[in-house]
Amino acid sequence: MPAEHLADAGRCGACKAGLPPSAAPIEVDSPAFREITGGARVPVLVDFWAGWCAPCRLTAPEVEKVAREMAGRALVLKVDTEKEPALASQYGVASIPNFLVLRGGLILRQQPGAVPAEAMRSWLEAAGA
Repeated sequence: MPAEHLADAGRCGACKAGLPPSAAPIEVDSPAFREITGGARVPVLVDFWAGWCAPCRLTAPEVEKVAREMAGRALVLKVDTEKEPALASQYGVASIPNFLVLRGGLILRQQPGAVPAEAMRSWLEAAGA
């Protein structure tokens, strides 16, 4: 599905079944990150994380909760800093978890540290979700 339609409900081209908007965090590499953050018509929450990071693992259910609650109004991306260190460096990620809120490719907020779903939701709502 094209990046600009990830937050939209749609239909499968083959079977015509209804497709809901993305309601789960999307794990991305650098090319997908650029495509989605540049093309999304809704705010994007980005979770920079790593598998070895205990606070990242504790925050993961909160990130998933936000993705479900904001489906159709925002997108949630996950960037593994072990696999994408250049992307993490580009955004000045010095500690993880680290969250970005982007709209139209522009950074609206950056927040290091574990936070509850309510905080993430409020950031996305402030960004227009």
